[in-house]
Amino acid sequence: MEKLFIKGGQRLHGNIQVSGAKNSAVALIPASILSESEIILDNLPEISDVHIYGEILKELGASVTLEGETMRIDSSNLRPQAMPNGKVKYLRASYYLMGAMLGRFGKATIGMPGGCNLGPRPIDQHIKGFEALGAVITHEQGSLHIQAKQLTGTRIYLDVVSVGATINIMLAAARAKGKTIIENAAKEPEIIDVATLLNSMGANIKGAGTDVIRIRGVNKLHGCRHSIIPDRIEAGTYMIAAAATGGDVRVENVIPRHLESLTAKLREMNVEVEEIDDAIRVTGNKDYHSVDIKTLPYPGFPTDLQQPMTALLTLAQGTSIVTDNIYQSRFRHADHLNNMGASVKVEGRSAVIEGRRDLHATKVTATDLRAGAALVIAGLMADGITEISGVYHIDRGYARLEEKLKGLNAQMWRESR
Repeated sequence: MEKLFIKGGQRLHGNIQVSGAKNSAVALIPASILSESEIILDNLPEISDVHIYGEILKELGASVTLEGETMRIDSSNLRPQAMPNGKVKYLRASYYLMGAMLGRFGKATIGMPGGCNLGPRPIDQHIKGFEALGAVITHEQGSLHIQAKQLTGTRIYLDVVSVGATINIMLAAARAKGKTIIENAAKEPEIIDVATLLNSMGANIKGAGTDVIRIRGVNKLHGCRHSIIPDRIEAGTYMIAAAATGGDVRVENVIPRHLESLTAKLREMNVEVEEIDDAIRVTGNKDYHSVDIKTLPYPGFPTDLQQPMTALLTLAQGTSIVTDNIYQSRFRHADHLNNMGASVKVEGRSAVIEGRRDLHATKVTATDLRAGAALVIAGLMADGITEISGVYHIDRGYARLEEKLKGLNAQMWRESR
């Protein structure tokens, strides 16, 4: 079992490059199977989720080659076989295969997705969308069986704003007959990225990035080349790490507009944030103010950054309250922060953080991807050497984490124990 070790107390400084967006990549790879010609995806993050998705497509009969940050996918020989178990269990985003397989073949059998355990994350809005398009869905022995003689466009209103459901319906509707309208759609940048790929493949999608998306189905999609947007969550994590260590870091290859909610909160805390074209410079201070944060769908504060922010807020003067309106069980890192000397009290969907606490190194466990990021930041802040287990969670979403942070003066390494 690999463990990550971090010697805290080092001020981060220098430049760091952000990789392609994980949350785009895990949707773009399955989207590629809607075409029977080659799709080339550039700027893919070098993370385990990407490798697993590539292996899944190979098992389905696709030709997949991954060289560095570029993946070539030829789905001309893809087969609509059932996937009740196996690698789909390792990915939450494996549910995108439902929409993609349904759009390509009119049927899909997929085991219930895995990924981080963040409490109930129902896919009822996905199912509602598929059924509205004409699919019949049954649940048998832990798998969803989805089938449609003909997918037909319709008007679909999402009861809750859901990134996954919005993308999955887009995938299924891209080759459906007629016009589909998704109302109360999610507006995340990753949805725009998926729509951009699909339109480059010959789809007709308008309104991505707004709460109403219009899709006119086409009979066939063709190959193309697409470069993935920068990962705003990775960028945000490094911005928070810079502030947490009192550092001076220039985070490069970013779209500053995607990070406005985080930038606003950091400035409210008294962190210096400067936007420079496709880069953001973060300079830490000695005195931070407490702030309250509520996670919301984009353009609100992202749930994927609340855990790293919780670690930073242990430095702030006063009491901060972080409320997660997206996932109800996303505070499992709190106990580990408390073991390091923090004062984080979880009350329902909120965490109450009493700041101005000096953290000390100890043994902790990453319980999910973003909890792992929070513990890395805490380790960078703490006195001594922090030992983090459950590193595989971190590898799901952060490409070359140690290499990048060591380039900023961090002292960290891995050991197998």
